[in-house]
Amino acid sequence: MPDTDTLGRDTALVRDGFVNKIKAVARRIPFSEDAVAAWFCTRDPATPFKVRATLIGALAYFIMPIDMVPDVVLGLGFTDDAAVLLAALKVVGGSISEAHRTRARRWLKSIDVT
Repeated sequence: MPDTDTLGRDTALVRDGFVNKIKAVARRIPFSEDAVAAWFCTRDPATPFKVRATLIGALAYFIMPIDMVPDVVLGLGFTDDAAVLLAALKVVGGSISEAHRTRARRWLKSIDVT
């Protein structure tokens, strides 16, 4: 479980950067719906703290400009992001409801992605 400072920093990072990042890459990554559903789950007041903290950590890693495999590396750039999100989903994915997934699909269809 992350400490309070790390969770606060990651929460701010996700709050401030997730929408722009997903808009920029949604068409290039196969896990965009999972990422957006996880994002909606973190914003749901009914989501337990441990679930929210786990998903925020995974989404923060997705947003961070510096990670293990830079996102600009063709074909490999998002594999580490996908692995981190998949690991988080294995642990807490049951908390992402069909309502979160439906909302994610609708939101992705409604935004202007590049």
